[in-house]
Amino acid sequence: FHLAGIRLAPKEKLDVPLLFTPDKMKVYKAEVVIHVMRENGENWPYKVTADSDTDLNRNITLTENGETRGILWIYPIHGTPEAPQQKPVVVRCQARQRLEQRVEMLLFGVVPHELPSAGNSATVDADQSSNTQGVTDGSSETLEFVYELQYKSDEIRSQLESFLGMELVEKKWDTESKIVTLIFNVVFAPSKPMRNEAILVTQCDTGGLWKFPLLFIATEPEVDDVINIEAVGLNKESMVGFKLTSQTR
Repeated sequence: FHLAGIRLAPKEKLDVPLLFTPDKMKVYKAEVVIHVMRENGENWPYKVTADSDTDLNRNITLTENGETRGILWIYPIHGTPEAPQQKPVVVRCQARQRLEQRVEMLLFGVVPHELPSAGNSATVDADQSSNTQGVTDGSSETLEFVYELQYKSDEIRSQLESFLGMELVEKKWDTESKIVTLIFNVVFAPSKPMRNEAILVTQCDTGGLWKFPLLFIATEPEVDDVINIEAVGLNKESMVGFKLTSQTR
């Protein structure tokens, strides 16, 4: 869209409203361009020469004789659609036990490639723990997915990371329904009772973001042993000794 004739006083701020209503799970790209010219119609005191900064020249408009007519501010906009968040998947295990569970994630509305240019592919912000996996529809076309586990806080991350393992073991793509199925193998081996949440974030290289909340519950462990203390008599102390081994340093 195009807006013109907006008058700005010195030091005044301009708010530019943006509305994003995607109809497909793919990345959308646009630019917001602000073109400023003097109200009195005069040119700016800057002339383009052979030694002028090329980046600066991109942000100005010129008259026929090379004088600066207007100044441009260019803001690239990348819109990534996000699917509605689903109900959390509960992974429950007794403390000091080991659970191995398959978790199935359905990605609705996956859009095949539309032959993007070489430098125009969608990327996802991910840390070193993220993984990239390809999935094919049975033809030559392959979609790449990036996934990672995100935590609400560093404290939850430190509590879960040492007890949790997650690996993508199977992937299917149904082009008719546009549903990609990702099946993960989750290994949960908590050492103490806890109740923490994490979010599995998945993004396709054609755009689109899916989030799957996971709830990890570790219940009370089994009793280690029963200690029997036999009394030696009334008003006399009886003692028994036992060893405790720390699981950490």
